[in-house]
This record gives sequence, structure tokens and C-alpha cells, in this order.
Amino acid sequence: MVEPVLRLEALHKSFGGLMVTRDVTVELAADELHAIIGPNGAGKTTLINQISGLIAPDSGRIVFGGRDVTALPAPERAALGLARSFQITSILPAFSVLENVALAVQARSGSSFRFFGRASSEEALNKPAMAALDEVGLADRADVIAGRLAHGEKRALELAIALAMEPKLLLLDEPMAGAGREESQRLITVLSRLKGRFPMLLVEHDMTAVFALADRISVLIYGQILTSGTPEEVRADPRVIAAYLGDEME
Repeated sequence: MVEPVLRLEALHKSFGGLMVTRDVTVELAADELHAIIGPNGAGKTTLINQISGLIAPDSGRIVFGGRDVTALPAPERAALGLARSFQITSILPAFSVLENVALAVQARSGSSFRFFGRASSEEALNKPAMAALDEVGLADRADVIAGRLAHGEKRALELAIALAMEPKLLLLDEPMAGAGREESQRLITVLSRLKGRFPMLLVEHDMTAVFALADRISVLIYGQILTSGTPEEVRADPRVIAAYLGDEME
């Protein structure tokens, strides 16, 4: 049996008296794009924060690449190959597109950033940075100041930064958030090209993107997994329709 790249085992998390993650158990296969969907307040962000290491679960285990990483801080998980894009873009707006990605390459190499301002002048950083930009369709925007990019381009840049970390797993936290229809379609096209090359866990409200991309979907309601299955199974599940998809698919 092939070991899943990510396994969440009975994760629980409370803030005060509010239980926001309840017995969450999910597995992600090495060649899979697995989507987590659910209404606002379902606990999706809290769950992905636990996976990435920003917050610790109260109980349960997170196993990544066969290793228990539950107690590891976020930088150590990133060093193991867990790369995350954020719901809100986290680029450096005053730096060029290429510099943003070159700095990610520099970080991957364990640099102290002593030569922070010169990252994009080094060929050893430029080459993999340009390859990542090409992957997301931004190679021709390499010299543009990142803060001047359109919103969808900023999301693509954030994805390029994640790719530059040579990830073994991509955590995608609402990459379509704030994007228009054309921008979302471009991001869907990019993610479609990456499918199968990188396992991906996608948290997303855009149901067009979810059903176009996901191999499997887990539905999170009030911090609990209501069901997991193929897109067809989830779309046809009356419990999911009643709890979430009825409004989202109108």
C-alpha cells in the first residue's frame, strides 16, 4: 500500500469553548488534488493553519511524507517540502516579480538573506526563479514591480514562489479569492498543468474551480468532515446539497 503524502488523524482544535476542528481525518495521495470545501466559519482556515504549522492542534496527528510533523514549527515543515499559498497575497510589492521568486529560491538554499537586495542578480537564483515564473505564465512579467501586477497575476506570482521552494505538497488557501472570471480561469489552467506533478490540498469557495480541478473533495461543516468522495459523489450527495452546495451552485 502506497503511503499517502499527507494524513490528518482525528484533529481537534478549540478556541476557548468554541470547537473549530472536530475529529478531522483526511488522506491525500501523492498524485492527487484534494479540495476542502465548506461554508464560511466551517473551520477551513483553522485546518490549513494546523497543517502548515501556524497553529497546533489540541489533539490528533499530522503525518507528512511518512513523518509525524504535529509538533514541528512552520519553517521546519516548509524545509521538508510543505509549501503554502495564502488567502491574502503575501508578495513583496516593492520588489520585482523575479526578485520575489529569487528570494524564495534563496530561502530554500538556507540563506541568511545577508545579500537580500541582490537576490535577482545571481544566476544560480535567476534560473530556477524564471523556470517557476514560466510555469505560471509570468515569465514575460519578470521585471515588473510586483505591486503593479493585476490581482490574478499576484496570485500566480504567489504560486510561483511556492513552486520555487521545490515543494512535495502544495497547500492552496483560496487561490481564486478576489479574482475575476478571466483571472480565475487562468489560474485553473495553471493548476491543471501542475496536477499530477505535485500533490495539492486546495481550500476554495469557487465551485467552478473545485469541480474542474479536484480528484477528491472533502466537505467541512462546523469543523467536521461531512463526507469525502469524488466530485460526482459529492455533487450528488443530498446532505452536501442541503448544507452547502444548494446555495453555491445556484
